[in-house]
Amino acid sequence: MQSPDSLPLCRSHRRIGRNGKQAGSRRFLLCGLIFLVSIVSVAARDAREQQRIDYLMQSIGSLKGAVFIRNGTEYDAQAARAHLQTKLDYVGGRVKTAEQFVQYCASQSSVSHQPYKIRFADGKVVETSVYFAEKLKEFDVKNH
Repeated sequence: MQSPDSLPLCRSHRRIGRNGKQAGSRRFLLCGLIFLVSIVSVAARDAREQQRIDYLMQSIGSLKGAVFIRNGTEYDAQAARAHLQTKLDYVGGRVKTAEQFVQYCASQSSVSHQPYKIRFADGKVVETSVYFAEKLKEFDVKNH
């Protein structure tokens, strides 16, 4: 006689053990759900606003000879871009506009609240909020 655990639940389903395929399927579905949620959060941003944010990210990532100053520590342009991308990824769809990106991700440290700064190759230092505001004006004039 078969034990109750080995009896079929119905014709097409069987109980599957702890390490069986069903557990793997659940993990796969969970990963898929997480992926879809992340896509939806980015998709919640308007395409034009995403272009404006991309423009800002590209502009800081391509600065030659500039230094990004965060919490008193200096970083190169690529490290600055990567840091801002990480912050943007974290907030996801909650940031809907480029202005919100600047305000919530690209202006100050979320830990110390010290403003982020850029020191250009010529020695001039500006806060990133000022730099990004100028870059947004530039983008909007070019892409009206």
